[in-house]
Formats: sequence, C-alpha cells, structure tokens
Amino acid sequence: MGTDIRTNTKKVSPAVIYPELSYNLVGIFFEVHKELGLYGREKQYADYIEQKLKNKKISYKRELAIGNTGNILDFLVDEKIILELKAKRMLTPEDYRQTQHYLQETNIRLGLLVNFREKIVKPIRIVRIGNPKKL
Repeated sequence: MGTDIRTNTKKVSPAVIYPELSYNLVGIFFEVHKELGLYGREKQYADYIEQKLKNKKISYKRELAIGNTGNILDFLVDEKIILELKAKRMLTPEDYRQTQHYLQETNIRLGLLVNFREKIVKPIRIVRIGNPKKL
C-alpha cells in the first residue's frame, strides 16, 4: 500500500476483501492475545472475542451449525467473514481445509484462521476458491 501524496491517505488494494471489517477483527485478535497470552483455551479466546464484538457493536453468530454435516464454525461476523479459532502448537493443512470447507458450505467469500498459541498472532486470510456450493 502506498500513500497518496495529495490527500495523505492510505490506498487500499481493491483485491482486499472487506478491508475495514478485517482490520477491526485483526485489532480484536491482537487485544485478546495481549490480554490472555498464548496459553489459553480455544473457548476462552472465543469468549473474549465475543465480548469485544459486542463492545464494538459488530454483528456476529457464534458456534453456527452449517449444512447437514454437523460442522460448527466458530464465528460468522457480519454475514461476511468466517472466524476459525485455534489454540494449538501449530496449524496443520487440515485447519486450512476445514476453513475452506466452511467457506464452500456457507458461500462466504472470506475466512480468517487464527492460532492464538503463537507468540505473535498472525491471522491467515483464506478466500473461497472454486464455485460455491448451491444452498
């Protein structure tokens, strides 16, 4: 991202999906990680995130069952972004596949996969690939 000298504002790439909402969510992840550290349980992180979403008046659904598969996603934020939270030593390819599967099942374009067990929180943006599943 560059800075427009005439207006002194940051340019946002048009390829970034939901930049403002994503930015707000990443800020929440950093706040939660700072407050809880890296040794909390997944449910504790989810509880803190839920409180922050309420405080910021961001709409969400928590532990949402999708389809007939019995799968439950952690959060659907503003009907736009899936949040998949982890608290484990390292993410696996299965974590990425799980998030992509949720995107396909819900026809949502963007998912954020977050592992709170890392020293520095690095949310991973996962964009739905392929054709969406017909609902």
